[in-house]
Amino acid sequence: MKKVSIICLLALQMVVMYSCADDDTTITDETTTEESDVVEFDDTDFETTDWTEETHSKDADPNFDEVFEDEAVKRLDIVISETRWNSMLTDMTTLYGTFGSHSGGNGLSDSDEDPIFVPGEVFYEGKEWYRVGIRFKGNSSLQSSWSSGILKLSFKLDFDEYEKEYPQIDNQRFYGFKKLSLKNNYNDKSMLREKVAADVFRDAGLAVSHTAFYTVYVDHGDGPEYFGVYTMVEEVDDTVIDTQFSDNDGNLYKPDGDGASFASGTFSEDVFVKKTNEDDADFTDIQDLFTALHAANRTTDPEAWRSELESILDTDTFLKYLAVNTVIQNWDTYGRMTHNYFLYNNPDTERLSWIPWDNNEALQRGNGQGAVSIDFSNVSSSEWPLIGYLYADETYKAQYDTYVQETLDTAFNTSTIQAKYAVYSALVEPYATTEVSGYSFLNSSYDFQTAVNELYNHVSERTSTAVSYLNN
Repeated sequence: MKKVSIICLLALQMVVMYSCADDDTTITDETTTEESDVVEFDDTDFETTDWTEETHSKDADPNFDEVFEDEAVKRLDIVISETRWNSMLTDMTTLYGTFGSHSGGNGLSDSDEDPIFVPGEVFYEGKEWYRVGIRFKGNSSLQSSWSSGILKLSFKLDFDEYEKEYPQIDNQRFYGFKKLSLKNNYNDKSMLREKVAADVFRDAGLAVSHTAFYTVYVDHGDGPEYFGVYTMVEEVDDTVIDTQFSDNDGNLYKPDGDGASFASGTFSEDVFVKKTNEDDADFTDIQDLFTALHAANRTTDPEAWRSELESILDTDTFLKYLAVNTVIQNWDTYGRMTHNYFLYNNPDTERLSWIPWDNNEALQRGNGQGAVSIDFSNVSSSEWPLIGYLYADETYKAQYDTYVQETLDTAFNTSTIQAKYAVYSALVEPYATTEVSGYSFLNSSYDFQTAVNELYNHVSERTSTAVSYLNN
C-alpha cells in the first residue's frame, strides 16, 4: 500500500497510451469470441523496463513469501483498455445474458465456454507486468454475480498468454508464477473461508493451493476503481504440482460432471478434463480406478479389494482429505457436487492423489442438501462410492476416524482456528467494510462482522459434533 501513487501514475500512463491508440483503432479480420488475442491497435512497440529475473523471469523460483504472505492484505492493479474491457463485457453478455438481469430464474446458463482472454497490464508494488492474459473466471459464482449486477467478478491471470503476439514477454512470470486466480469470495461475507480452508488442508499435510488476501483495483479507461477484497489462489496446474510433488510430469485431471462421482457406469473421458498431457488420449489410470473401486470382491475379499485399490488410488491421502473436509464442512465438492477437486497421477508412486480446490463454500453448513454428515448417514454409497465404499470398510473407517481426531487436535483445533479468525478478520475488515455498492456482496458493514462471528461459532459446533461422533 506504500506505493499507491507510483501505481496510479503508471496506470494513468497506460490509460493515456490506450486512449491515444484507440483514436486509431485497427480491428483485424480474425475477430472471434474464441480468438481473444486480437490486436485492436498496434501496441507491440514497448520496452519491459521493470523486468528483472527475480520478478518477471521463468528462471526464478516461485516466491511464496512475496505473493502469498499470510498476514497481509496486498494491492493489485489491473489496467485494461476501454475497447478490450467492453469486449469482455460483451462476451459475458453472450454467455450469460444481460448484466443484472437475473434471467432464467437463478440467472444460470448452460454455457460451458470460458470467458475470453484479453491483454492488459498488472501493477504491483510499483512494478508493471506487461500484456498479461486477463479473463473473468468461475462457474455458478461467476454467473450468479453477473446476473445479480455485481461487477466484483473473479479473474484469471496468465502472465505469458500473449508471448507469441508480444515477444518481449516470452515466459513472463509474476515472481515465478505463470498463472494465478483472483477469487471474489462469492457467497462469503466474511471473505475468510477460501483462505482458512486452504490453511487447514495444508496444516493437515495435504497438497493444496496457497492463498492470500488482496485488494483489487481495475482501470478500464476512467482511472482505478476499487473492486474489493479478493483471495489470490495458486493454480494447481502451475506451481502446486511443481512444488508439492517431486515430479510434475503425471496426468492432472480436473473432473467435472456426472462421472466425477465415480458411480458405476458413469465414466466418460469428457468428464475427466486433462490439465497436463492433454494430447495423450490415454485415460487408463482413471478407468482402472473405476474398475478397482467397483470390483466384485469388495465385500467377499476386502483385503484383496483394498490392495488393488491402493495400487491405483492414494487412499491414505483421500481419507485424510475426507476427514478434514467433513469436519470443517464443505458442501460444494465430492459427496454433494461432482466438481471442485483435482486428481494427480503422481509419477513417484504411480497412484492418483486427491487435491482439494475452490473452498469458498467451506466452513458452513451449506446450501441445498447441506454438507455431508460426519458419519455419512446422508450420503448414498451408490452415488458417491469413494465415500460410501471406503467408509463401509472397517479398515478404512478406522483410518478415517483417526484422521478426524488428528484434525481436531491440530489443523482444526478450536483455539488455533479462532485465533486465526481474529488475526485475519482484523486485517481484512478495513478493506471489506469499505467495498462499494455494485462491487460487493455485503449489504452493510455489519454483514462482515456477523459472518466472522458465525465462523467462531461454527468451529466450536464442529468440534462438539466430531467429539460426539468419535465417542459413540
